[in-house]
Amino acid sequence: QVQLVESGGGLVQPGGSLRLSCAASGTFFSSYLMGWYRQAPGKQRDLVARISRTGNTIYAESVKGRFTVSRDNPKNSIYLQMNNLKPEDTAVYYCNARNLGIDSWGQGTQVTVSS
Repeated sequence: QVQLVESGGGLVQPGGSLRLSCAASGTFFSSYLMGWYRQAPGKQRDLVARISRTGNTIYAESVKGRFTVSRDNPKNSIYLQMNNLKPEDTAVYYCNARNLGIDSWGQGTQVTVSS
């Protein structure tokens, strides 16, 4: 399994920005499908954004145009730049790695959008 460590969460006002980071262990990071998911209290965990090993990306409709996912393979890291944050973006954000059908998860980082 891949070890994942997220960072960068916090409290931000509506309209503000945050950048999440996820550092991964493992030798074959460049071959992993990586993604960000989020889970609000009482709700299921949903996909926010995903980036393939070749850099192709997909986004949830609710974050298109506001969030950008990127990866830095030499640093075994992915990032989520979140702009124009809204209260409904409040959730625990989880980093995900998928390799050969096996999912690995980070411990999550809290993002709270509130005035």
